[in-house]
Amino acid sequence: MLNKVKASELVIGSGRTAKFEGQGYGSGVSFFLVDNDPGQGPDLHRHPYSETWVVLEGTAVVTADGTDTLAEEGDILIVEGGTPHRFRATGAGRLRMMCIHASPVFLQENLGS
Repeated sequence: MLNKVKASELVIGSGRTAKFEGQGYGSGVSFFLVDNDPGQGPDLHRHPYSETWVVLEGTAVVTADGTDTLAEEGDILIVEGGTPHRFRATGAGRLRMMCIHASPVFLQENLGS
């Protein structure tokens, strides 16, 4: 069986980011296809599973376990399950990034800013 969905059908609210939760499509992973302007990004949080980021365009500062790392186009970053993390789009242009969650559903504990 093959499932197909358009990213435009998964856009969150009035933004440009798409949210795909795999369970409804028979997939073992979920992801955000991030499309953020400079300064945008989630507050500090963690998941019980790993998260992998693929930077498609732009730059971001990823904070994981209190350490900041610059992420640029072409970079792949992985944070282990249980690690507090967040990211912020930086630079002059938009950030396009795939945030892959090793779970068919999103499980997230918000930790504040």
